[in-house]
Amino acid sequence: MEMKARDIEQLRDEVLEKYRRYVNPGIAALLSFSGLDIPEDRAEGCYIYDASGRKFLDCVGGYGAFSLGHLHPRVVEAVKRQLEKEALKSHYFLSTELADACELLASILPGEINYSFFCNSGTEAVEGALKAARIHTRRPEFIGAINGFHGKTFGSLSVSGRDVYKKDFHPLLPETKRVPFGDADALAEAISERTAAVILEVVQGEGGVIVAPDDYFPKVREICDRAGALLILDEVRTCLGRTGKMFASEHYGIIPDIVTMAKALGGGVMPVGAFSSREDVWNSLFGSNPYLHSTTFGGNPLACAAAIAAIKTTIEEGLVERSARLGEKLLQNLHSLKSTHPDMIKDVRGKGLLAGIEFFEEDVALLVIAGCGKRDLLLAYSLNNPRVIRIEPPLIIEDSELDRAVNIIEESIEETAQLVQSVSS
Repeated sequence: MEMKARDIEQLRDEVLEKYRRYVNPGIAALLSFSGLDIPEDRAEGCYIYDASGRKFLDCVGGYGAFSLGHLHPRVVEAVKRQLEKEALKSHYFLSTELADACELLASILPGEINYSFFCNSGTEAVEGALKAARIHTRRPEFIGAINGFHGKTFGSLSVSGRDVYKKDFHPLLPETKRVPFGDADALAEAISERTAAVILEVVQGEGGVIVAPDDYFPKVREICDRAGALLILDEVRTCLGRTGKMFASEHYGIIPDIVTMAKALGGGVMPVGAFSSREDVWNSLFGSNPYLHSTTFGGNPLACAAAIAAIKTTIEEGLVERSARLGEKLLQNLHSLKSTHPDMIKDVRGKGLLAGIEFFEEDVALLVIAGCGKRDLLLAYSLNNPRVIRIEPPLIIEDSELDRAVNIIEESIEETAQLVQSVSS
């Protein structure tokens, strides 16, 4: 039942005040300024509804978490069934759910990667991967990429690539380097016998949906092998079909030593992360002490039920193939927009249903996002490159809904162009 306007206004004011006093004043100010300050009330499929009943097409997609959309019935049902049995594990007995989740994950992971550690988030997965690389190689150094993003805990932040999120927290991990993404020569020059691992996103998400040259990752694999360093691929955003492959690394025909996952792994219902590797790396981390890396809540029965349902649903509903097909259509339509607005749009790029529109000006990108919000379409800009609008819809999105999203983006670009012209004239 929709709320009355007066009640909605009162609810908005109450929640904003609580954000200002108890949560995050900056977020309160940002959402209030953007006009998206009516609290969300519910979500289903590709849509989010605010407390007034207003319906938004969600192409933010929880930054990759809602690959199956909101409250996919198969995942919800799996979690409900598990909740009736057991929610959190005791850590005293074997866990059937964890064993089943790790077995299923091993069946889709590339190469001989068949061991997994379940945690609660992407940044936790990265922390575990860094520890595994360091103990396996007994080397101190990590190399990441400029504008890379791996999370905001200390280790993850140390190997990420934008200083604005790092400068106030030094000292971070020592012996970390950053090289340009996509530049294999720069990596070859930076790597050494001290390098434990190179960590890269397969597609830089917060960097602005940066797609590497086709020969880059095969070269990276060779460089790491020559130096005796491990290759960690961050698939937190790109796992489970986002780019039109189950894992984005499959586009390049390479197998990492360690892979990190999260977001879509929880099926949009539970927070789930994981890092996985092959047997020799796993034995280095857990062989002498099985509790050398552990978690209280990670791999709990509810999370495992969600992950199992998410993987099975992705496979059985053909969502990897759907992402590839719809992604090709989306990029074609976005390239048409670029041709129509060459003075505003600098570039269009992506893989599968992860696409980015880069504008020449950051303010233009923000105005276009605001215009889309006004038209009930939710989009996000990239943290490490705010000139880039990211389009990241659920993989279940219908063709007609995707067409509607592109039409709204076009309308918002045209409105922004008129605004910019009126201001400059």
